[in-house]
Amino acid sequence: MLLKTFRGGVHPHDYKTLSENSQTVRLEAKGELIYPMNQHIGAPAKPVVAAGDRVLVGQVIAEAAGFVSAPILSAVSGTVRSVSPRMTPSGDELPAITVENDFEYEAVAGFGEPRDYDRLSKEEIRQIIRDAGIIGMGGAGFPTSVKITVKDDSKIDYVIANGAECEPYITCDYRLMLERADDAVLGMKILLRLFENASGVFGIENNKPLGIARLSEKCAGSERMSVQPLLKKYPQGGERMLIRAITGRKINSKLLPADAGCVVVNFATLVAIADAVSRNIPLIRRVVTVTGDAIRVPSNFDVPIGIMAQELIDAAGGFDGDPEKLIFGGPMMGTAVYTADLPITKASSCILALKKDPTAGARPSECIRCGKCLYACPEHLMPIKLKNSADARDYAAFEAAHGLECIGCGCCTYVCPAKRRLSQTITMAKKYVLAEKKKGAAK
Repeated sequence: MLLKTFRGGVHPHDYKTLSENSQTVRLEAKGELIYPMNQHIGAPAKPVVAAGDRVLVGQVIAEAAGFVSAPILSAVSGTVRSVSPRMTPSGDELPAITVENDFEYEAVAGFGEPRDYDRLSKEEIRQIIRDAGIIGMGGAGFPTSVKITVKDDSKIDYVIANGAECEPYITCDYRLMLERADDAVLGMKILLRLFENASGVFGIENNKPLGIARLSEKCAGSERMSVQPLLKKYPQGGERMLIRAITGRKINSKLLPADAGCVVVNFATLVAIADAVSRNIPLIRRVVTVTGDAIRVPSNFDVPIGIMAQELIDAAGGFDGDPEKLIFGGPMMGTAVYTADLPITKASSCILALKKDPTAGARPSECIRCGKCLYACPEHLMPIKLKNSADARDYAAFEAAHGLECIGCGCCTYVCPAKRRLSQTITMAKKYVLAEKKKGAAK
């Protein structure tokens, strides 16, 4: 089958071999679990418990604070120790609920009971997904209930499962392809119930041949589901890139995927939908890859959301020496952190530990006008022009040069021979412009 892709992007070494053959191991939390309120895009969740309260598995401990928001549910039974600011992977101290695990795992009524999704209405399916706290689990964290609530269901003709997993090192979605393919297909069938005119397409990069084969086998004979192999290229998993590769359609920051007749969900999100709708199991666990050359046994773990990252690292044999770089996420778009004393959230896909920091000692020089950043940019922007505008604080020029279309993928920084911090500067400028626009709209 023809491999599809998009124009632009880069080809970093994927380092998947470190953990791709490591079967997922279920891990339970040994100590406290911490639930930050900002685990998704939109309004942070609002705590509905207080210190001293006993909670159960599957109980809502924080409710959605608006339409673009998502509730948070406890993965364990135990006692709420505090509702107070805690450090998050973003480096900020933000409100969080701390639950002490009592190891009894007493669940709310109905938890885990099977349910026939064919007997549910569209509205009931959407409400179940919303109540389960499901978000995009590839990193962006957009509430899934919002994605699947569109103006006209009949105008959606593609439901795309994002199985690209284009970030180097990360293999948690790949393991789900091999170990829970039936559930991914079930999740797709549930979404196709919502969009009667849509075809379901699993987009998977060609560095995952076993994943392509497994999903192709499960989709065989289906008139509405298929697998589309994609060329291995970063950032193939970006929503805009995926839509462009599979459908040929284009969207920008002013459009939603639904405007192009598409709904895009992460592969792990499909599995979470199957759990919530067909088994009454909300989003309280996820698979996380722990990898890098500073990890003794690179692994994939099925863990309760809220578990501390250090527990995963310990389960993977601990550090092999002192890592120079510790990252939550992948090396291209992840967040560098200085401690593993941080909680796993719904959007945590990877803990990456590197013996050497590949960016350490890099000294940026003047632009040599090689044009590599222009060719690499998947949005076809002019990164050096955007950086110059940002450095000069000329935000009008930054916006005029389409700076708000930047997706922060880091391709420009990756290819720059002058080691200029292009993506980082552009991302900060974009945040500033968007914050100013929000202030203006609030007046």
